[in-house]
Amino acid sequence: MAVEPPPTRPAPPPEPVAAGTGRRWTGRLGYAVAGLLLPLLLVAGWHLLATSGGYSRAQLPPPYDVLLALRELLARGELWQHLAISVQRVLLGFTAGSAAGLVLGGLVGLSRAVRSLLGPTIQAVRAIPSLAWVPLLLLWFGIGETPKITLVAIGAFFPVYTTVAAALTHVDAHLVELGRAYGRTGVRLLGTVLLPAAMPPVLAGLRLAMAQSWLFLVAAELIASSMGLGFLLIDSQNTGRTDIILLAIVLLAVLGKLADTLLGLLEHRILVRWT
Repeated sequence: MAVEPPPTRPAPPPEPVAAGTGRRWTGRLGYAVAGLLLPLLLVAGWHLLATSGGYSRAQLPPPYDVLLALRELLARGELWQHLAISVQRVLLGFTAGSAAGLVLGGLVGLSRAVRSLLGPTIQAVRAIPSLAWVPLLLLWFGIGETPKITLVAIGAFFPVYTTVAAALTHVDAHLVELGRAYGRTGVRLLGTVLLPAAMPPVLAGLRLAMAQSWLFLVAAELIASSMGLGFLLIDSQNTGRTDIILLAIVLLAVLGKLADTLLGLLEHRILVRWT
């Protein structure tokens, strides 16, 4: 009597997760390449314009001259000092200004009485241009690090304050009522209902505050500084080094984009956890 062979198991289908992951990484790579397209086109246009004869090398040096200026500053050991002091000022000012913006924005967004008391004055102070603060800060704090960090903190404060106050003020009232129906009040209501609902605009405000920090940093370093990228700009203007001026501008753009990218990654992780 013939014995039937045992049935064979069908081969497992390929895991869709791996395929999906591969497509996701391919898509991210494509977006990254697309993001580099415009900067490359701008550099190419810059080179063509600089070598067209319409501008002298003192007015618009080509990109290669800027790379030579980068190598020169690196060889002298000056560039890292300028970068380090500027990054330090931005981080300190951004941290202080954002913390103050979170606190005051939270108070204004949660309390109608505080909003009536502080809101109009803060909005009026917000309209003061950044350079208008410089002589007063120099008079109060001298020419050390304090006025520069304070000016950066002022620049970081207002985007965070505005977004936090607006986000908490406009949280869905039905969502708040639902939280209270489940016994959430005070700090528990803030942590479980209000903050998760307001988190996306708050994080967007922090990214805007980082960009503002770099803008206010340049204003501070242009006026009273002996080191930093802002100082490098004004010193290169006085010495006629247009190549170093362009290098400083490019470095500010790169550092600003890098800081925004890091905050964007942090924003993604926080939103995945809180929402």
